[in-house]
Amino acid sequence: MKIAFSPPDITEEEIEAVAEVLRSGWITTGPKTKKFEEKIAEISNTRRGVALNSATACMEMTLHLLGIGPGDEVITTAYTYTATASCICHVGARPVIVDTIKGEYWMDPEKVEAAITEKTKGIIPVDLGGIIYPYYDKLYKVIESKKEIFVPKSKFQEGMGRIAVIADSAHSVGAKRQNRSNGTWADFTCYSFHAVKNLTTGEGGGLTWNVSEEWDEEIYKEYMLLSLHGQSKDALAKTRLGSWEYDVVAPYYKCNMTDIAAGIGLVQYQRYPEILRRRKEIINQYNEGLQELGIHTLPHYCDGNESAGHLYLTRIPGFTLEERNRFIEEMAERGIATNVHYKPLPLLTAYKNQGYQIKDYPNAFEMYQNEVTLPLHTKLTDEEVSYIIKNYKEALRSIQK
Repeated sequence: MKIAFSPPDITEEEIEAVAEVLRSGWITTGPKTKKFEEKIAEISNTRRGVALNSATACMEMTLHLLGIGPGDEVITTAYTYTATASCICHVGARPVIVDTIKGEYWMDPEKVEAAITEKTKGIIPVDLGGIIYPYYDKLYKVIESKKEIFVPKSKFQEGMGRIAVIADSAHSVGAKRQNRSNGTWADFTCYSFHAVKNLTTGEGGGLTWNVSEEWDEEIYKEYMLLSLHGQSKDALAKTRLGSWEYDVVAPYYKCNMTDIAAGIGLVQYQRYPEILRRRKEIINQYNEGLQELGIHTLPHYCDGNESAGHLYLTRIPGFTLEERNRFIEEMAERGIATNVHYKPLPLLTAYKNQGYQIKDYPNAFEMYQNEVTLPLHTKLTDEEVSYIIKNYKEALRSIQK
């Protein structure tokens, strides 16, 4: 067999939705995008939603919205993809990278507390594999304990009166924890609809917020300005007869979603309950088939989690980095594509050049060095899942000899 790691699940319904948009004569940001924004809010249990062209853009525009920039610091975890930290660099702020809890993938709230200074304006916790960051209660206690040293630099910062929490929820659209929807935990929640994500628009991102309802209209308008060059009137509004006049309020950015992408997203949204059901089914098959091996896996559906089931991470106790890499090669020889989530940021040149060293992040490195992520997507058949389990066991035994 040849098993891909994460192909998109696209049906004739999505194809027809794109064709409908192409025939409509309106293919950029328009009615489909606005409808998709409503669905983003609906699945997040929030009042409003915004659709942009990536989760990275969603995080970056949120930092801009909050007035975070040069001279400021934003804390995040070492165990994540570069997008979480690069958006901080994009606005001119300094990423402050902290280690994980020992034996866990999650950013350590105690290390966050130690890293907070008067320059700290934001914290970006990261969801992993479809699971909502599990230490929000501790994180908010830390933030409350530091309110006295918080120095606001913008209207929104002053209104919040504390450090803002911006969730990198690229993996976890539709997830719940303790019966609370994903959008209700952080102040701002940013999703990815990239091609490999559970719910895809090809390329795309979405965001919601969970702050004062009085700010809703102002926040939404500010995101529209930030994502469309600071133009006071969007392209759809400008096409109305006699309505060409507009202003540009600031030299902003260009990161809007198109109706082509939103058309795909609207179909995916309708299919999403079944997509989540199938992902859960595959995860349960993996759990049952691999439990005898003593490997570590993410707890997707316990401890109050209702995961979005995005990634199936495994860790092989005792494996060195070299053994892990040999295992991945062995699986590839058997026709199975696997991956690693994630290479900690201090191992990457971009962050080494900023002075970060992996020796200062022993917990993140420990989680990384023997991690292997298995294929998890709705194109997998039960036969293919069984084949992966069988070959995982055989490859493991081969290396352990």
